[in-house]
Amino acid sequence: MILKFYDKNNNPDDIQRVVDILNDGGIIIYPTDTMYAIGCHALKERPIERICKLKKIDPRKHNLSIICYDLSNISEYARVNNATFKLMKRCLPGPFTFILNADSRLPKIFRNRKEVGIRVPDNNIIREICRSLDAPILTTTLPREEHEDIEYVTDPELIDEKFGEEVDLVIDGGIGGIEPSTVIDCCDDEPEIIRQGKGILEE
Repeated sequence: MILKFYDKNNNPDDIQRVVDILNDGGIIIYPTDTMYAIGCHALKERPIERICKLKKIDPRKHNLSIICYDLSNISEYARVNNATFKLMKRCLPGPFTFILNADSRLPKIFRNRKEVGIRVPDNNIIREICRSLDAPILTTTLPREEHEDIEYVTDPELIDEKFGEEVDLVIDGGIGGIEPSTVIDCCDDEPEIIRQGKGILEE
């Protein structure tokens, strides 16, 4: 199933439809400010396991990230000091993933890992869904085969053609990007860029 969304003024019924899918343990594909991503309700274990299986990743070894609507309830899911919070506030919403020490409110699948990635994308579609859900969304970029056309992770019609049978909904938010987020590790005292992506960190 594919559903067209716009940057603003989306039908509240469409938003509620997506929220219902997430609350029911469904998996969705959606645009962000970097690339199209696949995600689910971050506090529900079963759909997280489905996504890890789809991406062929082991959650015990692979960092998992969540999307929050803003930073207001960040302390429920991660431990963050004042300096890091100020840095995040300066950069977000934006194309960054901040790796923080995880808090125990996240499901058991996260607890094998001491860290969690936090995203607040500069994309109104997924943030509006996140706000309406009133919970974080587990997020990970779409898997892509090495020699596969890039359109299969950027064009919603082709994304639906490839993944439509494996997910509950594809959100068409227009053609997506090809550059990932910049990842900043903030688990220690000094923030460290561990992947340079779209986001440029101002000094």
